[in-house]
Amino acid sequence: MITQSHSIVSDPDILGGTPIFAGTWVPFSYLMEYLEHGSTTQQFVADYPSVTLELAGKALEEASAVVEEFVHAHTA
Repeated sequence: MITQSHSIVSDPDILGGTPIFAGTWVPFSYLMEYLEHGSTTQQFVADYPSVTLELAGKALEEASAVVEEFVHAHTA
């Protein structure tokens, strides 16, 4: 089930549960690949117009929070 309060969602009926931007079929990993290769968030949203700059920013904030929680839970 999709929880729309999040910017990144997963639904087994959409792309087999791949994490996507809420309201789109665009995988979140695509943004990460853009950033890894030196592209900007602005370039990403230009190529994937169903993802707004605001949505991409919120998704990055959510992903950062998840990573922080994970690291804190798994370090001594």
